[in-house]
Amino acid sequence: MIPQSSSNVLAAGDPPPITLHNPTAPSQFLLIGDHAGCTIPSPLADLGLPEKERTRHIGWDIGTANLGRALAGLLDATFIAQTYSRLVINCNRDPADADAIPAVSDGTHVPGNAGLDEAARAARVATIHQPYHAAIAAALDARAVSGQPTILVALHSFTPVFGGQERPWHAGVLHDAGDTRFATAVLAALRACPDLVVGDNEPYRMDATDHCVPRHCYARHLPYLELEVRQDLIATAAGQQQWATRLAPLFTTAADAI
Repeated sequence: MIPQSSSNVLAAGDPPPITLHNPTAPSQFLLIGDHAGCTIPSPLADLGLPEKERTRHIGWDIGTANLGRALAGLLDATFIAQTYSRLVINCNRDPADADAIPAVSDGTHVPGNAGLDEAARAARVATIHQPYHAAIAAALDARAVSGQPTILVALHSFTPVFGGQERPWHAGVLHDAGDTRFATAVLAALRACPDLVVGDNEPYRMDATDHCVPRHCYARHLPYLELEVRQDLIATAAGQQQWATRLAPLFTTAADAI
C-alpha cells in the first residue's frame, strides 16, 4: 500500500538525504548534484513503480553521482549529492511548485505521488528538500567565513532522445541571471573542443523553474555553472572518468580567466 498521507518519509536503515564527499576540500569549486540519486525511501513502497521506471531518466540524472565523485577527486573539491529520486521530490524546483512532486513524468504515472495531501507533501519537503538545501547553504556560509572562494557547479544530465527527437548536443551550459562569467567561460572552452557539440541554454534553458542555482548563487553574487552532459556519454564508469578528466582542467582554466 502506498501512503498518500504520512509524515513518515524515512525509516530506520534508510540513508540520509545528502551524501557529502570531501567536505573539507580546499578547492574553490563546490559541486552539487540535485538529481544524483534514485533511491526511494522504504515507507513510500517504490512509489508503486517497477525498477525499470525508477532507474530511467525520470528518476535521476544518470551518471552524475559518479561524475561528481570523480571530479571531486581530480579537483580536490567538495561534492554535495542528493540521495533520493527526484520522483520523491525534485530539489531543483521550488517545493511549492506542483511539479516538485510529479504525478506524471515523461508519460509515466507515479501512483505514489497521486492525490498527496498537504501533510505528505510537507513531510517530503522537510525530510529531503530542506536538508539538501540547508547543507549547501551551510557549506557556503562556512566557506564565506573562512575566506574560501566559491564557484558553484551544478551537475545534471539529459537523455539522448526525448519526445522522439534526437539531441545532437554532447553537453549544455545553462545560465541566466547572477554572475555568469564562469558559465560563459566554460561554454567558450567547451565549444573550442572540435569533437563536441555544445548547447548554450540547450537542451534546457535556465529559467524560473530552476531553483537551486538562483537560490544559492544570485543573492551571494557567486559565479556558477549548471552543466548538462548527455547521459549515454556518462552512463559507464569509463565515460564518467573520461568526462571528469576532460572537465577538471577546463574548469580550472575557465576559473583563472574570470
